[in-house]
Amino acid sequence: MAATVKVGKPIFYTCHLQLRYATHSTATNQPHELADKICRLLILQRYTAIDSLKFDFSNNLVDSVLVKLKLHPNASLHFFKLASGRQFFRPHVVSYCRIVHILSRARMFDEARFYLSELLELSRNKKPVSFVWDELMTVYREFKFSPTVFDMVLKIYAKKGLVKNALYVFDNMPKCGRVPSLGSCNSLLNSLVKKGDFFTVFSVYDQMIKMGFSPDIYTCTIMVNAYCKDGKVDKAEIFVEEIEKMGLELSIATYHSLINGYVEKKDLKGVERVLRVMDERGISRNIVTFTLLIKGYCRLCKMEEAEKVFREMKEVDEQVYGVLIDGFCQMGKMDDALRIRDEFLRSGFNMNLFICNSLINGYCKVGKISNAEQVVRSMIDWNLKPDSYSYHTLLDGYCREGLMQNALNLCDEMIQSGIDPTVVTYNTLLKGLSREGAIADALHLWNLMLKRGIIPDAVGYSTLLDVFLNMGEFEKALVLWKHILARGHHTKSRILLNTMLKGFCKMGKMVEAELLFNKMEEFGCSPDGVTYRTLSDGYCKAGEIEKALKLKDVMELQNIPASVENFNSLISGLIKAGMFSKVKDLLNEMHDRELTPNIVTYGALIAGWFKEGLPEKVFKAYFDMRENGLNPNVIIVSSIVNGLYKLGRTDDANMLLQKILDVKLYPDLKHIYGFSNVKTGLPDTQKIADSLDGNATKCVVPNNVLYNIVVAGLCKLGKIDDARDVINHFSLKGFTPDEFTYCTLVHGMSSVGKVNEAFNLRDEMLIKDLVPNIAVYNALINGLCKAGNIERAFSLFNKLHSKGLSPNVITFNTLIDGCYKIGKTSEAVQLLKRMTEEENLPS
Repeated sequence: MAATVKVGKPIFYTCHLQLRYATHSTATNQPHELADKICRLLILQRYTAIDSLKFDFSNNLVDSVLVKLKLHPNASLHFFKLASGRQFFRPHVVSYCRIVHILSRARMFDEARFYLSELLELSRNKKPVSFVWDELMTVYREFKFSPTVFDMVLKIYAKKGLVKNALYVFDNMPKCGRVPSLGSCNSLLNSLVKKGDFFTVFSVYDQMIKMGFSPDIYTCTIMVNAYCKDGKVDKAEIFVEEIEKMGLELSIATYHSLINGYVEKKDLKGVERVLRVMDERGISRNIVTFTLLIKGYCRLCKMEEAEKVFREMKEVDEQVYGVLIDGFCQMGKMDDALRIRDEFLRSGFNMNLFICNSLINGYCKVGKISNAEQVVRSMIDWNLKPDSYSYHTLLDGYCREGLMQNALNLCDEMIQSGIDPTVVTYNTLLKGLSREGAIADALHLWNLMLKRGIIPDAVGYSTLLDVFLNMGEFEKALVLWKHILARGHHTKSRILLNTMLKGFCKMGKMVEAELLFNKMEEFGCSPDGVTYRTLSDGYCKAGEIEKALKLKDVMELQNIPASVENFNSLISGLIKAGMFSKVKDLLNEMHDRELTPNIVTYGALIAGWFKEGLPEKVFKAYFDMRENGLNPNVIIVSSIVNGLYKLGRTDDANMLLQKILDVKLYPDLKHIYGFSNVKTGLPDTQKIADSLDGNATKCVVPNNVLYNIVVAGLCKLGKIDDARDVINHFSLKGFTPDEFTYCTLVHGMSSVGKVNEAFNLRDEMLIKDLVPNIAVYNALINGLCKAGNIERAFSLFNKLHSKGLSPNVITFNTLIDGCYKIGKTSEAVQLLKRMTEEENLPS
């Protein structure tokens, strides 16, 4: 008897089966007689007699027996088990379809599901998606039963996440006179939500309603979850109201889904509204409710309120501790995170992976990489193993700090631990390299990623586009963009589209930017706040302020409120266009919307008011900024000093610069410290110079103002040698040190005890026809007093009048303090008396 071997079996097994079937004779030469005999024995449950028969299993034999026994489920099941248990033989797809139908008709659903799952696994790689459906339909038409199988296969497909196959079954079931069960539909909806295919979720639900289904509480929870994850929380709430009007009592899980949706949107009022509804319905809050509320406060950075809810809870678990710890970590409040962590451990809980990852993330956020490394090392003591998130979080921390060699070493460690690099790994490294300006290395890594078969995602393409745009390699950016469009790569990705939109605006190609903006809906990706802000900024920089203002109206019609960044862009655009009257209107609108101006807002206003020649408005903006707790940055200080110089108020400008040095009002220079050499910790002076040139160009302020502030900042940090190196680099760019530069250096040298070098700088000033002022001599006297050389300090003090200078309160205070420190009380008293006589009020 010839045997039919299932296609796809290993060749060794195929040959073996053909050999067996060729050399072993059967008990009869008539296949039908053999099948009949087997059936009789099975019906009589004479199973041992079947074992004594000499025959080989084949698909034809199995199918023949199953057809004859289709009304005898137990006998069919015994024979199918016998056949599938044979070595070198597996029943083919049609046999599986037959046994599933037979068992389903007999309501032997557990057995039916078991073999149906096996069937789906055997057919997983079969194409098209209709393959299993077609085979089941063939048997259904032959047997005239059982349509329940189709509902079972729908549910199994859905649970396995094979949504394309599940949707095919869902669409075709009515053809066999059967609609899916509500449970199977719920499984399909849930699987689609997990896949993030919300459009199909809503389509399937609409089709269910047309079929006459009434949703149950599980359907409602799934649909609320879908609306919320799709960002349509308001629709979710309307959906809940409609369901309640139908008389269906919703479960607490449904309300939790709704609360979580508002939490993700950072809408605390929405959360409170749902909680009120729960109270009205008599639904008691449980530990999940409080955990979601704490999560909401954490998302809004309201940590005091979050901890207050935590303290009010009668019962806490690992999850709620984790949410609170993560909230503190997200804000960089590591002391509080550790405080709650310690309380968590004292309560008898063990450290878990989520909390470890939160701590790693928190330390990386605040730049404490060594602490993050320590958490990873400590995980071994807690019997925990770092996962992909642990490694990638630390990897991102290294990249953000410019520690690229550490990042590469960590990748090796990750691979050794059994975690393969993913597209996320490469994206993180690409961003790190591009931040460091290592463009060649970034491009090499991109090519290496492609060679290793890693398919770039939207983030990767966005990063590479950004690299080209920041390099000014616009042609390469356009070529890459055409490549993305031609292959349809990630055209639904908002981050990718926003990146290219920014690129077009940067190139000044506003027509192309508008075309891309208008095509976003066509691509299936609606514009978000970043999209509108990017295009608005492009219009403003291109001088098309009217278009920017109209775009703001369009954005708000789409229920996307204008952010502070939107207003900043518009204010800068109006100032650039000289439309100062409308600036006040925008500021009033910001106030009405309870939007607080930030440092960028004030920077634009200060530059604008100086341009208009309105110094009183400049200082009003400056003092408003200070009252709001904002410190001036290097750009704002430079704008003010430059504006004062232009108005001829030189003394005021010099006084402000002096305060930067003496009263510690110098601006935030973090961007300069970021240029420090990784190994030595010393600033990369070339990068500082390049950065300051860029800032000066952007702000239309003189380079010498910016450079003096940088020198002052470095001296304040005690980095005197670095300050001199920076000056040398600046000199190559046309910078000439002035009185303020030397005053800063003299002050710095004196502060660190380098008095002789400070006097040399004073002499250098005289050679260059720069007259040292009283601030220079105060610094020299201070250095002498610190060095204990009080006699030389007095000598210099006594020479001030011959140099045309009068000692001020700082001069007297410095000498008096020096005298007290070495026990010369009488000299200090005399100085105090002279100070009073000269009307220098003592401090």
